[in-house]
Amino acid sequence: MKKKKIDKTPARLDFIQSASGLILGLFMWGHMFFVSTILLGKDVMYNVTRFFEGYYFFGESYPIIVTIVAGIVFFIFIVHAAVAIRKFPSSYKQYKIMRNHIKSFKHDDTRLWFWQVFTGFAMFFLGSVHLYIIMTNSADIGPYASADRVVSEWMWPLYILLLLAVEFHGSIGMYRLALKWGWFEGKDAKKTRDRLRSYKYAITVFFLTLGFLTLAAYIKIGIEHKDNVGERYHEQSVTVKGVQQ
Repeated sequence: MKKKKIDKTPARLDFIQSASGLILGLFMWGHMFFVSTILLGKDVMYNVTRFFEGYYFFGESYPIIVTIVAGIVFFIFIVHAAVAIRKFPSSYKQYKIMRNHIKSFKHDDTRLWFWQVFTGFAMFFLGSVHLYIIMTNSADIGPYASADRVVSEWMWPLYILLLLAVEFHGSIGMYRLALKWGWFEGKDAKKTRDRLRSYKYAITVFFLTLGFLTLAAYIKIGIEHKDNVGERYHEQSVTVKGVQQ
């Protein structure tokens, strides 16, 4: 009698979902630190932008580099969404069963999974808009250009929703990945779970705080720059002993 062949497709899809989620989570944390450089001053954010455009490597800025990176991230984002959607409730009946399950068992991790599904669904729309804008406007990133987009182009409502969705989805996803693959696993599984959950909440609070402070800084600059929309920022020249450098 022939042995039945095991279908490894679900395991492969699970691995793709985990790997793509890890890449996107780490990218978003790095991205948050990048955009938050505006809190250190316009010059700092301007120079970080030029760094990612290759200025310090090629002696000239190439925004196409940002377009390519955003395109790669967009592709990973679509792959992640495509393999993750198979775990979403596919009907209202399934949604009701899931909601009743959450209410009955009052299990924290199941509740977190529900919020991950909800924020993931929101991110599919919000994240796609943001990535498309960056891909098609990669030359318009900087203290003034970014602030104008937030205020004068009325993108701040989308960025608020996106910030909430990304940070909740990302921190929950990282927490679930750590549990699923046994990262940082200790001798006591319950203590490990409780410790990781504490880290998750701390990370969420940290990045939400950083994100809202950063958004507030761009809004402030955007309001101040409202009468000069379209003007691009140039690093302030430094004067030393009366000589302009």
